[in-house]
Amino acid sequence: MKAVRVAVDMGMSNIDLMWEGPSGMQMHMLENQFKSPLEQVRQALTAVGDALAPGTLIGVTGGHYRALPEILDGFTLHKVDEMCALGWGGLAAAGRDAGLVVSAGTGTAMVSARGDAVAHVTGSAVGGGTLLGLSKLILGTADVIEIDRLALAGDASAVDVMLSEAVGGEVGRLPAHANAVNLGKLAEGDDFKRKDLAAGLVRLVAQVIAVIAINAAGSAGQDEIILIGHTMDLQSVQKEIELVGEFYQQAFIVPENPGFATALGVLAAMKKTEEVES
Repeated sequence: MKAVRVAVDMGMSNIDLMWEGPSGMQMHMLENQFKSPLEQVRQALTAVGDALAPGTLIGVTGGHYRALPEILDGFTLHKVDEMCALGWGGLAAAGRDAGLVVSAGTGTAMVSARGDAVAHVTGSAVGGGTLLGLSKLILGTADVIEIDRLALAGDASAVDVMLSEAVGGEVGRLPAHANAVNLGKLAEGDDFKRKDLAAGLVRLVAQVIAVIAINAAGSAGQDEIILIGHTMDLQSVQKEIELVGEFYQQAFIVPENPGFATALGVLAAMKKTEEVES
């Protein structure tokens, strides 16, 4: 299958690829092995392989995409603003016309998207990279599959100070079984199970993302929150974010293949450009 369009999303940890042709859509994730954006794109195009053909349209975003040349190895590069890519990609992936799109990757970015209009609202330096870094220090692993497995089997209340323990009951809309202090019990000793530590770490990262997203959606006048990015591939993260949603009566939308939504947005941007030019 020869690709008509190829989308390249250069993340800090991964490079996400999507390409389409007469037979359908392909998705592929690569570990980002290069610091140079030029080599990152070459790495991506190598992965596409024989699907590339003269005239294939290449769209790029993420990382230092602005530093890329206009033409690379005979292919014209279409540089797509990253905020537009994640906004349009989030809407397309979720099948929505509007929403706050939260890109939870190595870090976290949040944009308000309504149709073609996209505006950056806020973000957080807490994201998947934070989870991996803390897990490496505390659990001795940065393997996302292992972290997810441990967290799903663990109990965060074994390492968190809960509201029932801190104040004896609920606070506002938060029930007594909500946590008051992330990892607060770690100061009391060092005899904790790895699975409980993993659950506590996931809860810490997921809660930061979810609570900031709820506030950002309110600020932007958005009713729906769409979560994308590879951090959302983890079932344990989704579980904790859903719990925050229950506390605050806020639904979260996690589309299928959330890690590839920004690449989907690159394809959408390329199509928009073609429509304007035609």
